[in-house]
Amino acid sequence: MMTNGTRRCIVVSTLAEARFYADGGFDDILYAYPLPFDKVEECAVLSERLEAFHVLVDSHEALEQLRKRRLEKGKQWMVWLKVDCENGRAGVVHTDPAALELAKAISHLEETELAGVYAHCGNTYSCTGVQEIQAVAQATTAAVLQFANRLQKAGVECPRTSIGSTPSCSHPVPDMGKLTEVHPGNYIFYDAQQMLIGSCKKDDIAVRVLTRVIGHYPHRNQLLVDCGWTGLSLHSLGKLQSGYAIIEGHPDLKLVGMTQEHGRIEPISGKIDFSKFPLGSILRIIPYHSCATAAMHPVYYVHSEGKIVATWTPIRGW
Repeated sequence: MMTNGTRRCIVVSTLAEARFYADGGFDDILYAYPLPFDKVEECAVLSERLEAFHVLVDSHEALEQLRKRRLEKGKQWMVWLKVDCENGRAGVVHTDPAALELAKAISHLEETELAGVYAHCGNTYSCTGVQEIQAVAQATTAAVLQFANRLQKAGVECPRTSIGSTPSCSHPVPDMGKLTEVHPGNYIFYDAQQMLIGSCKKDDIAVRVLTRVIGHYPHRNQLLVDCGWTGLSLHSLGKLQSGYAIIEGHPDLKLVGMTQEHGRIEPISGKIDFSKFPLGSILRIIPYHSCATAAMHPVYYVHSEGKIVATWTPIRGW
C-alpha cells in the first residue's frame, strides 16, 4: 500500500474523493487543486471534521476566502502554496517575488498555517525516455528546495516540500530524497501513455479493459466490440499506432473509432481473419490513460494469478 499501511498522507483531486476517503477513516488528506471559491464551505466541513485536511492556494484572493471563513474551535486552515516550476499549469512562478510574499501572508495570518510547498512536474509528460524524465525531476526538485531555502532565510517556516508526477516518481533522482514527500499519481496502475513517455514497460501496466466481439463486417474489414468511449475514454485522440488504445496480443489490430458504446477495430494492414475472433470472444485493451478509464467503470476486478481477489470501486465525480 502506498501509504505504508496507514490512513494518512493521501492526495485527491476532487472533493468527492476526499469525502469517500474520509468516510473510510483517512484523516490526513490534501485537496491538490487550486481552491475553488464555491467549494470553500465544503472544504471547511472537511477541515473541521478531519485531523488534517489540506487545501492549496496560489493567489491572495484564494487566501482571502480562507480568512473570511474561520474554522470552528480556533482551528487553522492547513494551506499548501502551489508553485509553478516550469510546468505551466497552476501555481505561482517559483522565481517570482510574489511567491515569497504569498507564502509570508499564509504564514502570518491567524486563520492559516503554511503546511508546505507543492509543485507538480507535469512537464515530464512531454518527455521521452528516462534521461529526459530525470532532467525534469531534478530541475523541479532543485527549484522547490531552493524556494524552501529562500523561505527559511526570510523567516518563514516551511515544514514540507513536495513534488509529484508519475514519470518523476517512476525514475526518481537522488535529490528527491531531500524532499519530505512525493506524490506518484497513477504510478500503481500505469497505462499506454506512461509506457510511451518511458515511465514503465508494457509488462508493468496493471489495467486492462475487457471487451467482447459483437459484430463481423467483412465488407468494411472491421470487427465491432462492446467498448466505446464510455468504457475507455477518448484521451488518446486516436493518435497511437494502434488507434485509441492498445489491443493486447494483437499488434496487427487498431481501434480506429468509438461511439458511446461501440468500438470499431480493423487491421493495420491486410485483411482480418474473422475465424480468429468468434462472436462473443474477449479482447483485452490496454487504455491510454488509466485514470480516465477508471472513472468510466462502476467496478474494477483485481486479479492475481488468474483469480479475482478483490473488487475496487472508483470515486464518482473524478
